[in-house]
Amino acid sequence: MSELAKWDNFYVIVGSAAGALIGLQFVVLTLVSQRPMAGGAEAGAAFGNPTVVHFSVTLFISALLHAPWERITIAAAIWGLTGFVGVGYTVVVSRRLQRQVVYRPELEDWVFHAALPMIAYAALALSSLASGSRLRDSLFAVGGSALLLLFVGIHNAWDSVSYHVFVHRPKTEDGSSGDTK
Repeated sequence: MSELAKWDNFYVIVGSAAGALIGLQFVVLTLVSQRPMAGGAEAGAAFGNPTVVHFSVTLFISALLHAPWERITIAAAIWGLTGFVGVGYTVVVSRRLQRQVVYRPELEDWVFHAALPMIAYAALALSSLASGSRLRDSLFAVGGSALLLLFVGIHNAWDSVSYHVFVHRPKTEDGSSGDTK
């Protein structure tokens, strides 16, 4: 599979980054858990879980396409199924964004938690359908989807950490937020 072999280094880099970022996300969540907030579980399902899912899908796609397939059809079916499941998951995340009450999502939140993941997963799903006749283009779509999910995950992880560090401050013993303004 010479066309897929050309992507070898790309998926090693992207997959390694996704794997490392999954680990960092768990470290951050452990640190943030020391400061629980009311409604945090709903917000976590809407904002935190998808970040780990996007990193995990990126890692999975990287491993899938790094495997020594003799023919692309099985790999394409698996990445296509992953894309279709991802589209459904993005719909679920969008509903969670609407239902949670801890934070009111802004346009940026909708773009990075709903629109961009939907584009990435849809491209992943649709590229599998075209892989038989347009393999090179399909592999670019898969690579672009993996990279987009990685960047979305990075943005969302940073956004989440920034929120917890700069906005959601723990209450001190006197009931104040700990701000010294």
